[in-house]
Amino acid sequence: MSRVKLADPTTLPPFLKAMHDGAKPEEWGVKNTARAFASHPELLQSYLSFYIPMHKNVGVGLVEPRLKELVRLRIATLNGCVTCRSARLDPEHVSEREAATGVDAPDGEAFSPRELAALRFAERMALDHHSIDDAAIRAMRAHFSEPELLELMMMTGQYIGFGRFAAVLRLEETACPI
Repeated sequence: MSRVKLADPTTLPPFLKAMHDGAKPEEWGVKNTARAFASHPELLQSYLSFYIPMHKNVGVGLVEPRLKELVRLRIATLNGCVTCRSARLDPEHVSEREAATGVDAPDGEAFSPRELAALRFAERMALDHHSIDDAAIRAMRAHFSEPELLELMMMTGQYIGFGRFAAVLRLEETACPI
């Protein structure tokens, strides 16, 4: 049960109605998020106007979309977000096998050293951010320029934060409704 009022889908403003109605039946989190923001649709619309272009490098972004998608999927698992975990935002660059299981057990064969570094760093940021010391940042600089590192950390923090926001508000179904 959501911790915020979920508006009746028939009363949603156009932006949220399109989001709600465009979600697949199993995408509870998307539907509930649209309903939850009925009292402040501008907030979600503004957030998504940053998030989508940055995630997909539409006019902005230096870090390749594939790497951001791999990190997003890893964070979704760590956050326990079923909707985020099942969403495929970059199927052109991340195979279904990688998306379904690869990011949760990355090995040296499936991913580049840069991708492995990003996945491990993102996991550390999600689980023990205080353990990231100067040596960890130096190790990341072997794979990322300073602007890329800033972008990767900002996007990782965003993935962590929004997933936890959805969990705290119980916008995501945590168990099969049957």
